[in-house]
Amino acid sequence: MKNRKLYFFTSLGITLISLALLLSGSSLLTLGLDTADTIPLGTFTTWAGLMALPATLYFWVKELRDPSGKWYAFLSGVLRLSLLLAILWAPVSYLLAGNMSFSFSSAVEGFRGSPQAYVWFMRFTNGIVYGALLVLSLYCVTLLWERLTKKIKR
Repeated sequence: MKNRKLYFFTSLGITLISLALLLSGSSLLTLGLDTADTIPLGTFTTWAGLMALPATLYFWVKELRDPSGKWYAFLSGVLRLSLLLAILWAPVSYLLAGNMSFSFSSAVEGFRGSPQAYVWFMRFTNGIVYGALLVLSLYCVTLLWERLTKKIKR
């Protein structure tokens, strides 16, 4: 129980810090992590935030960790898929961009690093976020539905 709370608050903190840095466009995001400044801090900030978002939901909601029915098992599966894709985000993004700053250019020949690769990069990134947010939304709607049906039955 104590570990779950620690994991939840850690994941929530990482999610909120990552979100704040990304939304503010902080200059910290462009800080180079290597001597050639080719790996920006923003890459790892985004990656950590993408992994922390589904992890926050996982450690927050018991039904997503230990589902009691088919619907919750489905939501749990979607959340776990979102977490798996978040873990794979940096390697897949590197394969799409061809660099660790995940920059794309129309001057690139072929697919890697091209505008078409950027479209797939954005779809992949957004899919991770939307998957986790969809699970949260559906879980909240399910809770409301269950409470409504209990009140109606009384």
